Amino acid sequence: MILAINPEHPEPRKIRRAVDALEAGEVIAYPTDTVYGLGCDLMSKKAIDRLYQIKGMDRAKLLAFICHDLADIARYAVVENAQYRVLRRFLPGPYCFVLGATREVPKLVMSKRKTIGIRVPAHPVILALTRELGRPLLTTTAAPPGEEPYVDPHEIDDRFPGLALVLDGGAGGTVPTTVIDLTKGYPELVREGAGPVDDLV
Repeated sequence: MILAINPEHPEPRKIRRAVDALEAGEVIAYPTDTVYGLGCDLMSKKAIDRLYQIKGMDRAKLLAFICHDLADIARYAVVENAQYRVLRRFLPGPYCFVLGATREVPKLVMSKRKTIGIRVPAHPVILALTRELGRPLLTTTAAPPGEEPYVDPHEIDDRFPGLALVLDGGAGGTVPTTVIDLTKGYPELVREGAGPVDDLV
């Protein structure tokens, strides 16, 4: 089901409707500052299983967390002073940072290296969602594995049967996030994307 939402000033009742779906263990789609995402409540095993099934994705592929702010990140990721300075400078923004995981992270979504990918997108809709939910979303690009991201919310709704809701904030982008590994004492570029890297690596 498609629900049009104001991308600059998302209507609280529509955000609440999306959060109700997330709390019920459903998977939804939403705009971010890069591409449309598919996501679910990080704390629901049923929802995580459903997210992998809807996307048709290998369970070995790890997914990122969307957090509301830096305080939220510190619950789920180990953040030293040097890493904090990087996060504070570049978030919210079109980046995903790889950090060490804390014990708050469900084992189901943690890598063998005990790391996680963290995002704080600069987009009012997804920030309102995570604030209202009160915990991170587990997120993946709204695209079949190996394909380009879908930009049209109607196409996303058609292509991924099983979504409870698609928040339509207009056409999405096509360039995913820049991924930076911060676990090695220096920023290492994993994937170049929408976020500039000149000042980072």
